[in-house]
Amino acid sequence: MKKGFKKAVIFSALILAVCCVAFGLYASDYYRADEQAAAVIQQTEQFADDNVQMEITDDMIIFRPDDTKAGFIFYPGGKVEYTAYAPLMYRLAQNGIACIITEMPFNLAVMDINAADKAVERIADAEKWYVGGHSLGGSMAASWLEKTDRDIDGLILLASYSTADLSDNNVDVLSVYGSEDKVLNMEKYSEYFSNLPDDTAEIVIDGGNHAQFGCYGKQDGDGEAAISDIDQQDITACAIAEFMGIETE
Repeated sequence: MKKGFKKAVIFSALILAVCCVAFGLYASDYYRADEQAAAVIQQTEQFADDNVQMEITDDMIIFRPDDTKAGFIFYPGGKVEYTAYAPLMYRLAQNGIACIITEMPFNLAVMDINAADKAVERIADAEKWYVGGHSLGGSMAASWLEKTDRDIDGLILLASYSTADLSDNNVDVLSVYGSEDKVLNMEKYSEYFSNLPDDTAEIVIDGGNHAQFGCYGKQDGDGEAAISDIDQQDITACAIAEFMGIETE
């Protein structure tokens, strides 16, 4: 019996080791922010303009406009480096939206669904609060919203859907995706659309794809965009600002 128990322990340890190695390999293969995202962070850090200041902490990037009209907590897409969304968040901050990009363990929002709890404390002067994210990040933000007791005004989904039932939740919802998106599962998108309030605003960006909400290059299986990432992010930023009732520059 002792020999059998010892073998069982050794076998279990081997299985655990294999699983850890497999997960490590999976987590290490992610989409990294490109030079455009890095340039935005470097420029904002070194040459902050008169309207937007940037703060980098151990687990988030905060873009603070001088005149904060709303706060937005953003969950990055699955296996995407969180800094890849700096260009989009900076555009929003230029319009008075304080933006917080949360860094996720192993670049997977499912590993820290409650990241918004610590993020919301960082912006004290926002009268309105929104949460959202890209792809997996949007879904996890929706799951957090379903359970939180915080006063949140709206949810913003970029190429994403909510598996949480928010149909009776008193929040405004904006859903945006690109016409050339081949990564977003449209069957599940349609299936779960009923989880959102009846007055959910939906915008399809003509020529946009899945990856260009961030700056991390092409994504496997994605469609070929007919517009640039800059154009897609500009359209997205304008749509989000309008959704929040904020005039764009």
